[in-house]
Amino acid sequence: MNYEKKIQGLSLKVGPLGESDRLLTVLSDQEGITRLAVPGARKPGSKLAAATPLTFLDLEIGGRSELKRVRQLNVLRTFSKVGAQLETLSAAQSIAELSLLLVAGDDPIPNMLKTVLIHLDRLDSLSKDSPLNQLKILATTIQSFVHLLALGGYGLPVQNCCHTGQLLDPPLGDWHWRCSFLKDSGFAIGNFPASDMQLNPSELALLQRLFRPELPRTSKGELMGPLKVWMKLLFIIESWTYYNLSNKVNSLQLLRETLVLENNLNKNH
Repeated sequence: MNYEKKIQGLSLKVGPLGESDRLLTVLSDQEGITRLAVPGARKPGSKLAAATPLTFLDLEIGGRSELKRVRQLNVLRTFSKVGAQLETLSAAQSIAELSLLLVAGDDPIPNMLKTVLIHLDRLDSLSKDSPLNQLKILATTIQSFVHLLALGGYGLPVQNCCHTGQLLDPPLGDWHWRCSFLKDSGFAIGNFPASDMQLNPSELALLQRLFRPELPRTSKGELMGPLKVWMKLLFIIESWTYYNLSNKVNSLQLLRETLVLENNLNKNH
């Protein structure tokens, strides 16, 4: 039976297929993750050549085989500018990688596409800054993971102690208080020698605020938290993602290495 359908989706991954086609991996509200053949997309002057990574597309798909084919496409929005800088490129790619890990084919997650587009839009805006604000890029990436993991059913359990069930209400100003991150269970009040990371009250409060729609800012509108704290939160995100999804998000490691290198270069000048 022939199959014809129209969908709107974000291209997460694009690869070669045969001599002149492309294999397009798309995130959509209708289909979840879909892999599509784009015939002739690698030929010069092809009308389907716009099937590129990080592009929001209006697609008409069809075919009789399991691998459906793109009949027509229109570009609704492109996030190609994030590729101009390694920091924003690795951040955007990490969001795409996580989406592929969270969403199964034919099993869409409500609001997943909308949330991915929101965070890509923020990275796209940051990519235009000169000089780049590495701290904002890192914070945006971490918050995107917090939001997407929660949508996918793997949200960080930052509300209650995983050992006692006690409410995690960080006492700001009490610098003796500690919360231990345990990648296999969550966050526990106290100093656990076997923990993967320890957070003080301000650091835990910052992490808790990432579940809100916007990044946490001071009364003057400045982003809360120094780079070293955001790097700690990046470690937590990486560890939690790897433990729960059994896969590393390689682009997060690239982002980490890029930011460390940039920070060291700035210190030497």
